[in-house]
Amino acid sequence: MSDADKKRVTEAVLKASEGWKSAFNRGDAAGAANQYEEGAVMTAMPFGIFIGKVSIQAFWTNIIGQGFDDVKYMGTKLEVVSGDAAIVSASWEMNNAYGIITKELWVLQKDGSAKLRVDDFEIVGAK
Repeated sequence: MSDADKKRVTEAVLKASEGWKSAFNRGDAAGAANQYEEGAVMTAMPFGIFIGKVSIQAFWTNIIGQGFDDVKYMGTKLEVVSGDAAIVSASWEMNNAYGIITKELWVLQKDGSAKLRVDDFEIVGAK
């Protein structure tokens, strides 16, 4: 994989990740869900497994409706794993909770944007 490929993947993933955080923080569950592929799988412990954008959007709608916002990532690691994919892991916190992201698999789409195919995270505690 070339340095240009790594740069292209990194830039697309960082842009998409910021887009997800921005949508979530403004209370836009549909915008957050739009950062996922149609058949994405999200494992949100301890809540369960959510498959597909509709199910994922319903989860984020519920979380946002409970007043959760202001998500921030800390200690973010981004590893480009192929010419069209990268894995992100991090710690996260928001106004009412904190936790870890064990794996976000972002995959480049035909238009050059990145979308989540896999999103595995855990709520560790409440604030």
